[in-house]
Amino acid sequence: MSSHENLLQGPAPTLLADDHPTARERLADGVDPVEVAAQDPASSLVWAVLAEGALTAGTPAGDVEAYAYARTGYHRGLDALRRSGWRGQGPIPAAHVPNQGFLRALLALSEAAHRIGEEAEAERCATFLGDSGTSVDEVRALVPTTK
Repeated sequence: MSSHENLLQGPAPTLLADDHPTARERLADGVDPVEVAAQDPASSLVWAVLAEGALTAGTPAGDVEAYAYARTGYHRGLDALRRSGWRGQGPIPAAHVPNQGFLRALLALSEAAHRIGEEAEAERCATFLGDSGTSVDEVRALVPTTK
């Protein structure tokens, strides 16, 4: 580090390794997310997809199911972020495809927490998205719409 480097810039963006391309490809090919999760449980994306699907049920059981799926994806993502050098703060760019599973799981966790009455957790998750250099709207735009 040079003596002239700006130390106030904050941490560099965290870009997760593309550790789960097969899971992403299988989901894109329409393979059942439960099957993909069973074969690649470390993929945050597959847990996010399961959570997003459960949220569409619009039932208390679906909301609880979504919460469990999203929490799993969130924790798998935190593990991956830490392995990539993330220290609890700094940008996690949504434009970087391998980051998207974690960010989608975080958004789903916020939404599921809200639905089951965990307002403090819902707010923490939404704040975490902002602190990661993204927004609820930006991450929501990553979720494919059903036809």
